[in-house]
Amino acid sequence: MSQFASVPERLAEEPGAEVVLGFTTDTRRWLQLALAALWVFDGLLQFQTYMFTKAFATQILAPNAAGNPTWIADSILWTARVVETNPVLTNTVFATLQLAIGLAIAWRRSLRTALAVSIAWSLIVWWFGEGLGGLLLGHASALDGAPGGVLLYLVLAILLWPTTESTVGTFVASRPVGPVAAKIIWIVLWGGLAALNLQPANLKPGALHSMLSGMGTVRPTWLAALIESFAALSAQDGTPLTIIGAVILFLVALGILLPPRWMRVTVAAAVAVSVFIWVIGEAIGAPFGGQSTDPNSGPLLTLIAIAYWPARKPTIPVPLRAGVTA
Repeated sequence: MSQFASVPERLAEEPGAEVVLGFTTDTRRWLQLALAALWVFDGLLQFQTYMFTKAFATQILAPNAAGNPTWIADSILWTARVVETNPVLTNTVFATLQLAIGLAIAWRRSLRTALAVSIAWSLIVWWFGEGLGGLLLGHASALDGAPGGVLLYLVLAILLWPTTESTVGTFVASRPVGPVAAKIIWIVLWGGLAALNLQPANLKPGALHSMLSGMGTVRPTWLAALIESFAALSAQDGTPLTIIGAVILFLVALGILLPPRWMRVTVAAAVAVSVFIWVIGEAIGAPFGGQSTDPNSGPLLTLIAIAYWPARKPTIPVPLRAGVTA
């Protein structure tokens, strides 16, 4: 083997190595690092002064019990009481764990373990910290963060899971679970968001305006003005806008079934929708008040969409050597 051979050529000449054409593997690693950065950011937000007070339990955790079935509400209230009893200790554990997950995802050797822990922690937080994302309340909407940002961390962990063998596919999300399963996940996610828009409570004339008008107090002022401008469009009757939103989300859900050329259009539309949700519905996570625990669902939906971008060349499946997973 020539010492001047390229890295792919050297790997190809070694038994059990993996060769990947296009950008699929690199894209997956960048997405893993972006996921790691979001976990680190969550941990830093959790270290805000407010989170170490009893108010974190009484004003952020406990309200998630309202409207949920009794057995869910009771478990949330129990968690809130535990946190309220010792807010400094419990919040230190929460914040440190989230920082550790992010840093461990960024380190290749601990990637699998970190993703597994993130899946378990996401389920715990989604239940006890987010009240199942409000999905059982009858008025959850993509614009207000449904199905719960932390649940999307779980979805990303699955779609970005490092594989020991390459699966033929043209997009990153297809490698751990296969193209069919990956597309089913996409349809369930985006189709589910569309269905939430069509809940009776969200189709009431004043529902959309009520959801957005209270966001005018966020900072910076330019963001508040932007949100209030959109809210004004629904001041008389927001039902048509809600239905239009549902149609767009359904088209995004089904667009993943189109050929690669149109699939790229679908993914681009999903990114645009994610940005809109994040800016208008979530006020970019409202990070300026000292009480935000995460950037909300917009950035996570964006990462999920990028994981479905079709590359021009599929991966070549060759058994992978231990230690070179990504």
